[in-house]
Parts: sequence; C-alpha cells; structure tokens
Amino acid sequence: MRNHPLFNREGYDIHCDIPVTYMDAVLGAEITVPTIDGDVKYNIAEGTQNGTVFRLKGKGIKKVNRAERGNQYVKIYVEVPKNLTKKQKDLLREFEASLSEKNYAKRQSFFEKLKSKFDF
Repeated sequence: MRNHPLFNREGYDIHCDIPVTYMDAVLGAEITVPTIDGDVKYNIAEGTQNGTVFRLKGKGIKKVNRAERGNQYVKIYVEVPKNLTKKQKDLLREFEASLSEKNYAKRQSFFEKLKSKFDF
C-alpha cells in the first residue's frame, strides 16, 4: 500500500494534520479540512492549542458490508511566523506585555504544580 500525501489510515479511521496560522489559533476560525469525500468546513475554537485533535464523525473508511464508516481525526499544528520585521517583532512584544498569567492557563498550572512539588 502506498502512502498518501495528506492522509494516514488506521483501520477504518483516517488521520491528517492541518497547519493553521497563529492568528486563527488565537481568535478561532473556520478552516477547510480535506476528507476522502472532499473538503468540509470546520470551526476551530478560540485559543486552540498546537496538537489539538478533533474528530469528524463518519468521515473515515466505509466498513465492509455495513453502512457505517470510521472517523477522521484532524491534528492542528499552529504555524509560528518566521522572518518577522522589526516592526512586527515590536508589535508582538507590545502584545505580549499586555497579557497576564490568566491568558496562559497551561503555563500557570505547570508552574503551580512545580511550586507545590518543591515548596518554593
């Protein structure tokens, strides 16, 4: 069996990776997801994290002698911008300075766990 450039198959399920922009991940967006039956629209939530996986029910391979199908699992990859200009970097620094710990739930949780483990 040859590899497909977009899809990996596991039994009746299909897996694929979709790159999204930093802005789409932060603000949420409607993205186009390729499936074996054609493109579908999917809304990713505001604050979608890198590596998030969502399921498209019934978008996998048809099961033999049955009406049902497997699922398609889509993993989100947030593409971090490269080759920024000085102005773009300055704007990002200004944006970062406007944020607080509450904007970073996982980071805050990690450091709280670390602190409790070592009693800082």
